[in-house]
Amino acid sequence: MATEFTGTGDPARSMALLWRTGGDDGSRPGPRSALDVDGIVAAAVRLADAEGLAALSMRRVAADLGVAAMTLYTHVPGKGELVDLMLDSALGELYPDEAVVTSGAWRTRLRTLARANWDFFLRHPWALHLSTGRPPLGPGIMRKYELELRAVDGLGLSEIQMDLLVTLVNGFVRGTVGGVQEKADAERATGITEDQWWAATEPYVAQVFDAQRYPTAARVGPVAGEELGAYDSDRSFEFGLDRLLDGIGVLILDASR
Repeated sequence: MATEFTGTGDPARSMALLWRTGGDDGSRPGPRSALDVDGIVAAAVRLADAEGLAALSMRRVAADLGVAAMTLYTHVPGKGELVDLMLDSALGELYPDEAVVTSGAWRTRLRTLARANWDFFLRHPWALHLSTGRPPLGPGIMRKYELELRAVDGLGLSEIQMDLLVTLVNGFVRGTVGGVQEKADAERATGITEDQWWAATEPYVAQVFDAQRYPTAARVGPVAGEELGAYDSDRSFEFGLDRLLDGIGVLILDASR
């Protein structure tokens, strides 16, 4: 699936809509519409969750809402601004209980942070296909950033280290959960499940794991395959997260000296 970008719309319009300072409050002359920005964004998120960003268009969202496409444009100027609103709205779901990232040991806080972001991308896989080089600086993303910084506050780290640490954990989650999405995309594109693919390649396993040509792979591969089966995304996530937290522990120890 092709990558799309946040920040492709009019920045001023996006910011006004993100912070609801754009006058979309039903104060326009004429009959008051039952449709508002929140309803449009919610419909767009439902569509993207079900069919991906490729299916997203102003016309399609309007059809799902049972209104003319031009009706949407009176509230949201275009797809670029809509994508910004969608991501910020979805990010607002994170950490409904804010205390989970501000209480307990630092390792527990960061594990909770990582798992929450992992679950977020599983609920909204379309967000993985959004490049946020120009992040939509709305209340959802700013609340996320604030709470994640609090998770690493008070550990003796500098402000720069705190920011880099939050970025590191989020980058790890995004990269790891990408494997889940790639597998789902492959199954959708080929019509062949993971199990079917491995079953079809099984007759060639002896040839592939040739102990003469690939002695290390021939020793490790079958053992890992028997233990892990096909790619186990959740186990890879937990293993990688533990190693990442081990390294963060060294950083925190050094900062305390």
